[in-house]
Amino acid sequence: MRWEGNRESDNVEDRRGAGGSGFGFGGIHLGIGGVLVVLLGAWLFGYNPMTVLNLLSGDGAAQSSYVPADGAAPTANDPDVHFVKTILASTEDVWSAIFAQSGRTYQPPHLVLFTNATDTACGGGQSAMGPFYCPEDQQVYIDLGFFQTLRTQLGSPGESARAYVIAHEVGHHIQYLTGVTNKVEALRAGENRVQANATSVRVELQADCYAGVWAFHSQDQKHWFEDNEIGLVLNAASQIGDDTLQKKEQGRVMPETFTHGTSEQRVNWFKRGYAEGRLQDCDTFNALTL
Repeated sequence: MRWEGNRESDNVEDRRGAGGSGFGFGGIHLGIGGVLVVLLGAWLFGYNPMTVLNLLSGDGAAQSSYVPADGAAPTANDPDVHFVKTILASTEDVWSAIFAQSGRTYQPPHLVLFTNATDTACGGGQSAMGPFYCPEDQQVYIDLGFFQTLRTQLGSPGESARAYVIAHEVGHHIQYLTGVTNKVEALRAGENRVQANATSVRVELQADCYAGVWAFHSQDQKHWFEDNEIGLVLNAASQIGDDTLQKKEQGRVMPETFTHGTSEQRVNWFKRGYAEGRLQDCDTFNALTL
Protein backbone atom coordinates (compact mmCIF):
# COMPACT_ATOMS: atom_id res chain seq x y z
CA MET A 1 0.00 0.00 0.00
CA ARG A 2 1.11 3.53 -0.74
CA TRP A 3 0.06 4.87 2.65
CA GLU A 4 3.09 6.94 3.69
CA GLY A 5 2.64 10.69 3.73
CA ASN A 6 -1.12 10.62 4.27
CA ARG A 7 -2.93 12.19 7.21
CA GLU A 8 -2.64 10.41 10.56
CA SER A 9 -5.49 10.26 13.07
CA ASP A 10 -5.25 11.96 16.46
CA ASN A 11 -7.74 9.46 17.89
CA VAL A 12 -5.13 6.88 18.90
CA GLU A 13 -4.13 6.16 22.50
CA ASP A 14 -0.87 4.27 23.05
CA ARG A 15 -0.91 2.09 26.17
CA ARG A 16 1.89 -0.19 25.03
CA GLY A 17 4.52 -1.01 27.57
CA ALA A 18 1.93 -1.75 30.24
CA GLY A 19 1.56 -5.49 29.88
CA GLY A 20 2.06 -8.63 31.93
CA SER A 21 2.37 -12.31 31.18
CA GLY A 22 -0.64 -13.42 33.20
CA PHE A 23 -4.12 -12.40 34.20
CA GLY A 24 -5.93 -12.69 37.54
CA PHE A 25 -9.55 -13.75 37.69
CA GLY A 26 -11.23 -13.94 41.11
CA GLY A 27 -8.19 -15.52 42.74
CA ILE A 28 -7.29 -17.53 39.62
CA HIS A 29 -4.11 -16.49 37.84
CA LEU A 30 -3.83 -17.62 34.23
CA GLY A 31 -0.74 -17.45 32.08
CA ILE A 32 -1.09 -16.59 28.42
CA GLY A 33 -1.46 -20.33 27.64
CA GLY A 34 -4.34 -20.61 30.07
CA VAL A 35 -6.04 -17.61 28.55
CA LEU A 36 -5.69 -19.13 25.09
CA VAL A 37 -7.28 -22.37 26.31
CA VAL A 38 -10.21 -20.43 27.79
CA LEU A 39 -10.65 -18.36 24.64
CA LEU A 40 -10.41 -21.35 22.33
CA GLY A 41 -12.97 -23.25 24.38
CA ALA A 42 -15.31 -20.26 24.34
CA TRP A 43 -14.91 -19.93 20.59
CA LEU A 44 -15.54 -23.63 19.93
CA PHE A 45 -18.74 -23.66 21.96
CA GLY A 46 -20.07 -20.36 20.69
CA TYR A 47 -19.63 -18.16 23.77
CA ASN A 48 -18.41 -14.58 23.75
CA PRO A 49 -14.76 -14.90 24.89
CA MET A 50 -14.85 -11.64 26.86
CA THR A 51 -17.96 -12.83 28.69
CA VAL A 52 -16.23 -16.06 29.69
CA LEU A 53 -13.18 -14.23 31.00
CA ASN A 54 -15.38 -11.80 32.89
CA LEU A 55 -17.29 -14.64 34.54
CA LEU A 56 -14.02 -16.10 35.82
CA SER A 57 -13.48 -12.92 37.79
CA GLY A 58 -16.45 -13.73 40.03
CA ASP A 59 -17.57 -10.11 40.21
CA GLY A 60 -18.41 -9.61 36.53
CA ALA A 61 -15.18 -7.86 35.57
CA ALA A 62 -11.93 -9.40 34.42
CA GLN A 63 -9.07 -8.05 36.49
CA SER A 64 -5.87 -7.67 34.51
CA SER A 65 -2.70 -7.82 36.56
CA TYR A 66 -0.43 -5.89 34.25
CA VAL A 67 2.59 -3.86 35.24
CA PRO A 68 4.95 -1.74 33.13
CA ALA A 69 7.30 -4.03 31.24
CA ASP A 70 11.01 -3.30 31.46
CA GLY A 71 12.38 -1.93 28.23
CA ALA A 72 8.98 -2.09 26.56
CA ALA A 73 8.46 1.65 26.18
CA PRO A 74 6.89 2.51 22.82
CA THR A 75 9.29 3.75 20.19
CA ALA A 76 8.66 7.23 18.86
CA ASN A 77 8.87 6.22 15.20
CA ASP A 78 7.20 2.82 15.10
CA PRO A 79 6.08 2.24 11.47
CA ASP A 80 3.18 0.07 12.64
CA VAL A 81 1.82 2.93 14.74
CA HIS A 82 2.06 5.36 11.83
CA PHE A 83 0.30 2.79 9.66
CA VAL A 84 -2.54 2.31 12.15
CA LYS A 85 -2.97 6.06 12.53
CA THR A 86 -3.05 6.50 8.76
CA ILE A 87 -5.64 3.78 8.16
CA LEU A 88 -7.79 5.06 11.02
CA ALA A 89 -7.62 8.57 9.53
CA SER A 90 -8.78 7.15 6.21
CA THR A 91 -11.77 5.49 7.86
CA GLU A 92 -12.59 8.84 9.47
CA ASP A 93 -12.51 10.58 6.09
CA VAL A 94 -14.56 7.93 4.32
CA TRP A 95 -17.26 7.52 6.94
CA SER A 96 -17.51 11.26 7.59
CA ALA A 97 -18.32 11.76 3.90
CA ILE A 98 -20.81 8.88 3.83
CA PHE A 99 -22.62 10.09 6.95
CA ALA A 100 -22.68 13.66 5.62
CA GLN A 101 -24.57 12.45 2.52
CA SER A 102 -27.52 11.61 4.77
CA GLY A 103 -27.19 14.75 6.90
CA ARG A 104 -25.48 13.04 9.83
CA THR A 105 -22.22 13.81 11.61
CA TYR A 106 -19.79 10.94 11.99
CA GLN A 107 -18.36 10.45 15.46
CA PRO A 108 -15.11 8.48 15.01
CA PRO A 109 -14.00 5.85 17.49
CA HIS A 110 -10.80 6.03 19.47
CA LEU A 111 -8.27 3.27 18.89
CA VAL A 112 -6.21 1.93 21.78
CA LEU A 113 -2.85 0.22 21.29
CA PHE A 114 -1.93 -2.09 24.14
CA THR A 115 0.40 -4.93 25.11
CA ASN A 116 -0.87 -8.18 26.64
CA ALA A 117 -3.82 -6.79 28.61
CA THR A 118 -5.76 -3.59 29.18
CA ASP A 119 -8.89 -2.33 30.91
CA THR A 120 -11.96 -1.58 28.81
CA ALA A 121 -15.53 -0.56 29.57
CA CYS A 122 -16.52 -4.06 28.41
CA GLY A 123 -14.21 -5.78 30.92
CA GLY A 124 -10.63 -6.94 30.73
CA GLY A 125 -9.19 -7.06 27.23
CA GLN A 126 -6.40 -9.51 26.32
CA SER A 127 -4.18 -9.67 23.28
CA ALA A 128 -5.16 -13.35 22.89
CA MET A 129 -8.60 -12.11 21.84
CA GLY A 130 -7.19 -10.38 18.77
CA PRO A 131 -8.41 -6.90 17.77
CA PHE A 132 -11.87 -6.06 19.12
CA TYR A 133 -14.39 -3.25 19.46
CA CYS A 134 -16.04 -2.29 22.74
CA PRO A 135 -19.40 -0.56 22.24
CA GLU A 136 -19.51 0.54 25.88
CA ASP A 137 -16.66 3.02 25.33
CA GLN A 138 -16.75 3.17 21.51
CA GLN A 139 -13.11 2.17 21.22
CA VAL A 140 -11.16 -0.26 19.06
CA TYR A 141 -8.42 -2.23 20.83
CA ILE A 142 -5.38 -3.70 19.08
CA ASP A 143 -2.21 -5.37 20.30
CA LEU A 144 0.20 -4.78 17.42
CA GLY A 145 1.57 -8.30 17.97
CA PHE A 146 -1.56 -9.48 16.15
CA PHE A 147 -0.09 -8.23 12.89
CA GLN A 148 2.67 -10.81 13.25
CA THR A 149 0.11 -13.50 14.08
CA LEU A 150 -1.83 -12.47 10.99
CA ARG A 151 1.27 -12.95 8.86
CA THR A 152 2.92 -16.01 10.38
CA GLN A 153 0.08 -18.09 11.85
CA LEU A 154 -2.95 -17.08 9.80
CA GLY A 155 -1.17 -16.91 6.45
CA SER A 156 -2.24 -13.33 5.74
CA PRO A 157 0.76 -11.13 4.88
CA GLY A 158 0.63 -7.61 3.53
CA GLU A 159 -0.37 -4.17 4.71
CA SER A 160 -3.74 -4.38 2.99
CA ALA A 161 -4.62 -7.36 5.20
CA ARG A 162 -3.77 -5.28 8.26
CA ALA A 163 -5.86 -2.41 6.94
CA TYR A 164 -8.81 -4.78 6.50
CA VAL A 165 -8.58 -5.81 10.16
CA ILE A 166 -8.76 -2.17 11.29
CA ALA A 167 -11.58 -1.36 8.86
CA HIS A 168 -13.56 -4.39 10.08
CA GLU A 169 -13.38 -3.22 13.70
CA VAL A 170 -14.41 0.28 12.66
CA GLY A 171 -17.30 -1.44 10.90
CA HIS A 172 -18.55 -2.51 14.33
CA HIS A 173 -18.45 1.15 15.35
CA ILE A 174 -20.65 1.98 12.36
CA GLN A 175 -23.09 -0.63 13.64
CA TYR A 176 -23.09 1.09 17.02
CA LEU A 177 -23.74 4.51 15.49
CA THR A 178 -26.54 3.25 13.26
CA GLY A 179 -28.33 1.43 16.09
CA VAL A 180 -27.60 -2.10 14.90
CA THR A 181 -25.67 -2.96 18.06
CA ASN A 182 -28.58 -2.15 20.38
CA LYS A 183 -31.05 -4.03 18.17
CA VAL A 184 -28.81 -7.08 18.14
CA GLU A 185 -28.42 -7.07 21.93
CA ALA A 186 -32.20 -6.93 22.31
CA LEU A 187 -32.60 -9.75 19.80
CA ARG A 188 -30.07 -11.97 21.56
CA ALA A 189 -31.95 -11.67 24.83
CA GLY A 190 -34.59 -14.04 23.46
CA GLU A 191 -32.31 -16.38 21.54
CA ASN A 192 -30.75 -19.70 22.47
CA ARG A 193 -27.04 -20.29 21.91
CA VAL A 194 -27.33 -21.54 18.33
CA GLN A 195 -29.62 -18.67 17.35
CA ALA A 196 -27.31 -16.14 19.03
CA ASN A 197 -24.38 -17.56 17.10
CA ALA A 198 -26.29 -17.19 13.84
CA THR A 199 -27.05 -13.57 14.72
CA SER A 200 -23.38 -13.00 15.51
CA VAL A 201 -22.48 -14.27 12.04
CA ARG A 202 -24.71 -11.63 10.47
CA VAL A 203 -23.10 -8.95 12.66
CA GLU A 204 -19.60 -9.96 11.62
CA LEU A 205 -20.40 -10.30 7.94
CA GLN A 206 -21.90 -6.82 7.95
CA ALA A 207 -18.66 -5.49 9.47
CA ASP A 208 -16.78 -7.26 6.66
CA CYS A 209 -19.06 -5.57 4.14
CA TYR A 210 -18.45 -2.19 5.77
CA ALA A 211 -14.72 -2.85 5.49
CA GLY A 212 -15.33 -3.34 1.78
CA VAL A 213 -17.23 -0.04 1.61
CA TRP A 214 -14.26 1.69 3.21
CA ALA A 215 -11.82 -0.01 0.81
CA PHE A 216 -13.87 1.13 -2.21
CA HIS A 217 -13.91 4.78 -1.17
CA SER A 218 -10.35 4.91 0.16
CA GLN A 219 -9.07 3.41 -3.07
CA ASP A 220 -11.14 5.91 -5.06
CA GLN A 221 -9.64 8.77 -3.05
CA LYS A 222 -6.03 7.66 -2.71
CA HIS A 223 -5.34 4.84 -5.20
CA TRP A 224 -3.12 3.29 -2.57
CA PHE A 225 -3.91 -0.40 -3.11
CA GLU A 226 -1.36 -1.74 -5.56
CA ASP A 227 -1.74 -4.75 -7.86
CA ASN A 228 -3.15 -7.84 -6.07
CA GLU A 229 -3.47 -6.08 -2.71
CA ILE A 230 -7.24 -6.50 -2.67
CA GLY A 231 -6.43 -10.15 -3.29
CA LEU A 232 -4.44 -10.13 -0.06
CA VAL A 233 -7.47 -8.70 1.74
CA LEU A 234 -9.66 -11.48 0.36
CA ASN A 235 -7.07 -14.02 1.47
CA ALA A 236 -7.11 -12.56 4.98
CA ALA A 237 -10.92 -12.75 5.09
CA SER A 238 -10.72 -16.36 3.92
CA GLN A 239 -8.09 -17.38 6.46
CA ILE A 240 -10.21 -16.22 9.41
CA GLY A 241 -13.46 -17.89 8.37
CA ASP A 242 -14.96 -20.09 11.09
CA ASP A 243 -14.77 -23.22 8.96
CA THR A 244 -11.13 -22.68 8.07
CA LEU A 245 -10.12 -21.96 11.67
CA GLN A 246 -12.03 -24.95 13.02
CA LYS A 247 -10.43 -27.27 10.48
CA LYS A 248 -7.00 -26.04 11.55
CA GLU A 249 -7.71 -26.27 15.27
CA GLN A 250 -9.77 -29.46 15.56
CA GLY A 251 -9.90 -31.09 12.15
CA ARG A 252 -13.68 -30.81 11.84
CA VAL A 253 -16.32 -28.17 11.34
CA MET A 254 -19.32 -27.42 13.61
CA PRO A 255 -21.56 -24.92 11.79
CA GLU A 256 -23.83 -24.42 14.81
CA THR A 257 -20.88 -22.84 16.65
CA PHE A 258 -19.98 -20.39 13.87
CA THR A 259 -19.86 -16.79 15.11
CA HIS A 260 -18.11 -14.96 12.23
CA GLY A 261 -19.10 -16.80 9.06
CA THR A 262 -17.39 -19.17 6.68
CA SER A 263 -14.39 -18.17 4.60
CA GLU A 264 -16.58 -17.95 1.51
CA GLN A 265 -19.13 -15.76 3.28
CA ARG A 266 -16.51 -13.38 4.65
CA VAL A 267 -14.92 -12.97 1.23
CA ASN A 268 -18.28 -12.49 -0.50
CA TRP A 269 -19.56 -9.84 1.89
CA PHE A 270 -16.33 -7.86 1.71
CA LYS A 271 -16.62 -8.01 -2.08
CA ARG A 272 -20.21 -6.75 -1.90
CA GLY A 273 -19.12 -3.66 -0.02
CA TYR A 274 -16.13 -3.16 -2.27
CA ALA A 275 -18.12 -3.48 -5.50
CA GLU A 276 -19.88 -0.10 -5.28
CA GLY A 277 -19.18 1.25 -1.80
CA ARG A 278 -22.85 1.45 -0.78
CA LEU A 279 -24.13 0.96 2.76
CA GLN A 280 -27.42 -0.47 1.53
CA ASP A 281 -25.57 -3.42 0.03
CA CYS A 282 -24.50 -4.52 3.52
CA ASP A 283 -27.87 -5.49 5.00
CA THR A 284 -26.95 -8.96 6.23
CA PHE A 285 -29.96 -9.07 8.56
CA ASN A 286 -32.54 -9.10 5.78
CA ALA A 287 -30.51 -11.20 3.38
CA LEU A 288 -32.23 -14.51 2.63
CA THR A 289 -28.89 -16.22 2.12
CA LEU A 290 -25.47 -15.33 3.44
